[in-house]
Amino acid sequence: MAAVQDPPVRSLRGRGPSFLTRLLESRRVGWAGLAIALLSPFVIATPYALNVMTSAGIFVMLAVGLNIVVGYCGLLDLGFSAFLAVGAYTSGILATQLKLPLVATVPAVVVVTVLAGVVIGGPTLRLRSDYLAIVTLGFGEIIRIVASNLHVTGGPSGIYGIPGLLGDRFSDPVVFYYTTVVIVSVAVLFAARLGRSRIGRAWRFIREDEDAAEASGINTYRVKLAAYVAGAVWGGLSGVLFAAQLSAVSPASFTFLQSALVLMAVVLGGMGSTRGVVLGAVVISLLPELLRGLADYRFFAFGVLLIVVMLLRPQGLWPHRSRETGKPMARSAAGALDVPAKEEV
Repeated sequence: MAAVQDPPVRSLRGRGPSFLTRLLESRRVGWAGLAIALLSPFVIATPYALNVMTSAGIFVMLAVGLNIVVGYCGLLDLGFSAFLAVGAYTSGILATQLKLPLVATVPAVVVVTVLAGVVIGGPTLRLRSDYLAIVTLGFGEIIRIVASNLHVTGGPSGIYGIPGLLGDRFSDPVVFYYTTVVIVSVAVLFAARLGRSRIGRAWRFIREDEDAAEASGINTYRVKLAAYVAGAVWGGLSGVLFAAQLSAVSPASFTFLQSALVLMAVVLGGMGSTRGVVLGAVVISLLPELLRGLADYRFFAFGVLLIVVMLLRPQGLWPHRSRETGKPMARSAAGALDVPAKEEV
């Protein structure tokens, strides 16, 4: 007599993700966000609103660059605004001295930011955790102080009269907004692809366990330096857009507060999640403007809302999730397989 087999038991891991999870992880969300960004000028046509949305786009690109360093590789950087300053000053100096549109200075900005990433990251990336954070904070302040004392950077007054991204003929705010949207969209897409590449898996491996990564044959120093340089390039290109929007650059724009806000966007959205970082950057850049009606209490309300969000969603607003279970994910020690994050009992 044949033995009766028990029906297979479906574990939690075997269950498919919920409809909401599948929707959030689909590409339709990204296309929907891009459509909203493209149609926003037709709905909110005031110059002030257009300027705020342009600033939000530049902030998104800056946060995506920091996500490569902090979210992918796990390197805490408290002076990321230094690369924003390097890009802005490089493009501003070349544009004003040589009478060039800012787009013509992009190759020089990439070269200078790569050199800055190597010079700053070379001696510092051998450190870890809190020591690395303190050193990057120091380098961020050094860049700002040097810019305040050099004649070529305009000293404390900075550089003024910077031409538009495509020249003075194309300085219309609507044209610049759509140009910013296109550039930021390409930067976000490229950063997401980079995170899923071979070197992206190595970055996540180092983030989870650097000693195990080194023992498995990964040159952790070079891989971390590559992440730092990539983030520097993103920050430098954000500086070009920043200089084009304001047509002026001064050291007061690159304080520690700027670096803290970018890091806050990465943590709030979800470290390592490109979608989450984009959402976090939009929230950080737009929420103070939406709370402007509270007058002197808007930053207090802004801080309270951030505390509440982090208490309710400590993993971020939109963390990276498993395609199978729909739960927040942590990278395994091998760096190739996703495993569910440990839950608190």
